[in-house]
Amino acid sequence: QVPLVESGGGSVQAGASLKLSCLASRDTSSGYSMAWFRQAPGKEREGVASIFTGGDATHYSDSVRGRFTISQDNAKNTVYLQMNSLKPEDTAMYYCGSARQWLGGTRATDFRNFYLWGQGTQVTVSS
Repeated sequence: QVPLVESGGGSVQAGASLKLSCLASRDTSSGYSMAWFRQAPGKEREGVASIFTGGDATHYSDSVRGRFTISQDNAKNTVYLQMNSLKPEDTAMYYCGSARQWLGGTRATDFRNFYLWGQGTQVTVSS
């Protein structure tokens, strides 16, 4: 069973919006951190947004704060990433990650703290 399955990526123009979804096979209501990461070719995986599934606490990277919103639906075991005002520099493969417990602050977007991953969904933003 695939632990995490992402969907919702696509190719859009700058300024457009996309909403990514991450379906988890693990019960999200048990409370732990889940996060969205992105990785462009030749670059390190970057954490962009994290959420505590047991309480809605969120954390964002400076590069997306104010434009992206992470949310969850525990009834569906799904975490979302609403991406608005997309820029060409947002182009990357986007991955969903799951941690074993709640992570605070910058730990919540450090990929080394996450142990389950999806296969990724590509987001391409053209100018």
